[in-house]
Amino acid sequence: MIAVPHYISPKDYLDIEHQNQIRHEYRRGLVYAMAGGTDNHDRLALNLLTLINLHLGDSECRFHSGNVKVNYQDEFYYYPDAFVTCDPRDRDNRYIKRYPKLIAEVLSPSTQAFDLSEKFDDYRQIESLKEYVLIFQESQRIECRRRTSANTWETVIYGAGDRVSLKSIDLEFAIAQLYRGLDG
Repeated sequence: MIAVPHYISPKDYLDIEHQNQIRHEYRRGLVYAMAGGTDNHDRLALNLLTLINLHLGDSECRFHSGNVKVNYQDEFYYYPDAFVTCDPRDRDNRYIKRYPKLIAEVLSPSTQAFDLSEKFDDYRQIESLKEYVLIFQESQRIECRRRTSANTWETVIYGAGDRVSLKSIDLEFAIAQLYRGLDG
């Protein structure tokens, strides 16, 4: 990720982003252009969104793809690959959601280190967040980070042949379903 090298206020970022066709993320005054993804990245996100869509059905929860921003105060505005919110306050703004319970990121070589560390540090400030899901592209591997009742985080790793449990939305599926249709 490459940042625009000068401070931009959250308001200026939102004004620019609303008029721009290229998506950017915002973190503490710096703006980062979003890089394009691979076909496997896109397929993994689509497979996850399909599983979530079929599971949630007509529930009060809503799921979103990488076209809607998640925000915490004026600290950051990110475009997660997939997320779920069940909070009715998130229906007030069609572009920004502030109360996700699950966020998923498909890891790319250029963003993996950031997604595993600083981005997680940012996301876990969101009190409603119960689960952060990291999906690896190079192998069947999913890392689920879950908030505990003591407000700490535990990590569960799933691999080939496992059944994945997304506890925050009560969804279970075979990991092979998520990796279906990927090109080598």
